[in-house]
Amino acid sequence: MKIYNLFPPLAGKFADWTPHLDRAAKMGFDWIFVNPIHKPGGSGSLYSVADYFQLNEQFVDPESSKSPEAQIKEVIRMAERRGLQLIVDLVINHCASDSPLVSEHPEWFQHNEDGSIAHPFCIENGKKTVWGDLARFDHRNSSDPNGLYRYCFKIVDYLVRLGFKGFRCDAAYQIPGKLWRRLIGETKSQHPDVLFLAETLGCTADETKKTAEAGFDYVFNSSKWWDFSKPWLLEQYDLVRERAPSISFPESHDTARLMEEMHGNVEALKQRYLFAAIFSSGVMMPIGFEFGFCKRLHVVKTRPEDWEETDVDLTDFIARVNTMKSRFHIFQEECLTQVLRYDNPAVLLMWKASVKTSEEALIILNKDPWNRQHFHAESLGGFIQGGAPLMDVSPDDPMDYVPVPFSYELRPGEGRIMVTTRE
Repeated sequence: MKIYNLFPPLAGKFADWTPHLDRAAKMGFDWIFVNPIHKPGGSGSLYSVADYFQLNEQFVDPESSKSPEAQIKEVIRMAERRGLQLIVDLVINHCASDSPLVSEHPEWFQHNEDGSIAHPFCIENGKKTVWGDLARFDHRNSSDPNGLYRYCFKIVDYLVRLGFKGFRCDAAYQIPGKLWRRLIGETKSQHPDVLFLAETLGCTADETKKTAEAGFDYVFNSSKWWDFSKPWLLEQYDLVRERAPSISFPESHDTARLMEEMHGNVEALKQRYLFAAIFSSGVMMPIGFEFGFCKRLHVVKTRPEDWEETDVDLTDFIARVNTMKSRFHIFQEECLTQVLRYDNPAVLLMWKASVKTSEEALIILNKDPWNRQHFHAESLGGFIQGGAPLMDVSPDDPMDYVPVPFSYELRPGEGRIMVTTRE
């Protein structure tokens, strides 16, 4: 899956999404992920859903003769004509605290000892953050578990009938696996091609593994935070890769913009997108990354007026990376992956071997997006098991042949991607 995250508040009304669909298709993406489009509660947050069966007025053209549902269906048809299928956020861990559901079905929610509705929270660096605009569903101990489940299935069915072909399941690891197995199983029995992607941001490797075992088609990994050195990423990758394929991303709507984090370094953006695309089966990128946007996406405040004018344009580079990913099966699966020893700590040397084909890959990546780094090997063949010659498939300036010995000055953040086959 090559996923372009079209963040609805930045893209605007459904009718205004066409240029973004065109650009995503031109860059070689095959899926569009949109954040929640339901009617929000009083806070205005996309993730504080007040009514799952009404669409957010922020994205609806009031002057159109078409109903809100007809407007989003038209967008989905336009996307499909461009070779794109749509995924939408599925938010069933909580809803808006001012949703009518809270008073209509109090038995579906968690309550505090004083009887008040429980709000989701997180603890980061010892600080507790409570989301007061959210009411947490009680999927574990509700006195009406089947009623709550049937309501969740109704949400899924409604979105599938609008035309969505998949779901990014928000906070998936916080919901019991047995519910997911039932929901995914029942949905696929009626719609076999619908995909379920588990959002696992902030959970441990074991929690991700357990979530994957509930029947998800994909999980999201944490490669965005890897320093290219410490062993934790590959440890997590190996724990999960046989349970479900994973999706990497250089940034998301939940993170700061990479361009802002890297103080305007375009080479860092190229480095991180390239690595995300080749590391795991799937890759996802949010709208604006291709233009080096710095302003963080906000689930309440972002508006189309926040579109940034920059002198950065990575659309051609991203298209070349996506083409490379589509060309070789090794970049579309969870492979055997090892970091190889190399004497320059600023260079990542990584080996990948397909378990489904005879392909192997060797990645030589400059970890440093600011400075050049030299790489030398008497023969790259010593790092691989394949007998066929290595082929340079790098997105920028691929070599016609791979010399022996191999000596190369890596530009800041540059990656050389080599592919071969086992004879």
